[in-house]
Amino acid sequence: MTIAITKPEEPEGKLVSRIVKVTPEMAKTHLSQASVNRRLDMGQVRSLAEAIRRGEWKLTHQGIAFDEVGALLDGQHRLHAIIEANTPVEMLVFEGMSREVFPVLDTGKRRSAADTLLSTGAKYLPLLSSTIRHVILFKAIPNAPWSGSRSQVSNDRILAAYNGDKDRYEEAVTIGRDLSKHLFATQTAVAAGFFLTTEVAPAADIDEWISGLKSGANLDPGDARLALREVPKGTQKRGSRRRMGMRDQVAIYIKAWNAWVEPEGELVLRRLKKREKMPMPVEVKFDKFREA
Repeated sequence: MTIAITKPEEPEGKLVSRIVKVTPEMAKTHLSQASVNRRLDMGQVRSLAEAIRRGEWKLTHQGIAFDEVGALLDGQHRLHAIIEANTPVEMLVFEGMSREVFPVLDTGKRRSAADTLLSTGAKYLPLLSSTIRHVILFKAIPNAPWSGSRSQVSNDRILAAYNGDKDRYEEAVTIGRDLSKHLFATQTAVAAGFFLTTEVAPAADIDEWISGLKSGANLDPGDARLALREVPKGTQKRGSRRRMGMRDQVAIYIKAWNAWVEPEGELVLRRLKKREKMPMPVEVKFDKFREA
């Protein structure tokens, strides 16, 4: 069978592309030549800068582009990120681009974290990616809001976290889907809470924790699992006058876990107060388990 291949037409003008290590100084010069760029999104700039600092920047087909007279058409966020990170990176630089292409630049669908995890073969990708993101936020900014520009987590970082502990993340997602049916919290909050607590508690009786949360049967009135089951449902839903955010949900889950591992007085499960720090999960290591 013969397949006809059409020879591509030569583009008008002289479009040239090359790989360049762009330094912060070069980025400043390029930005001074900006022509018709979009409004600057500082959240996107900070997210890219943090990825550069962590060494996660990768050379791709997405770089910066200049028109026929040398004015910057595309790439202002990448250039600002280089300046913010104060670190040079390699990127493709296109010169001689027609200014008429500006309206169609970056109009495609943005790749989500779930899209990035698609190649792993894992299930429940939106929940998995959301769980990993909130575990990362817990470890990176436990006492800051988990919304806004500071809470952005790159897809590469989420994929790396999954590859580093995929069995436990997949287990957390399975448990989150199941336990959330019996609790006030969302699947993501339960999955993230489960991952974070069991991560530091290899000697804890996880099966007992789970079974008590599922059934609530034969639990003493002061049992932390019963208290967690009795947190009012619906407080985290949109439109609720007492809507509870993800950070509060994870905090309540961890508070209940800590009270179950180390019972101390009366347990009150409620959203974090102003300036109250995120609770850290109580560790249950094997040496501690033997002593008990």
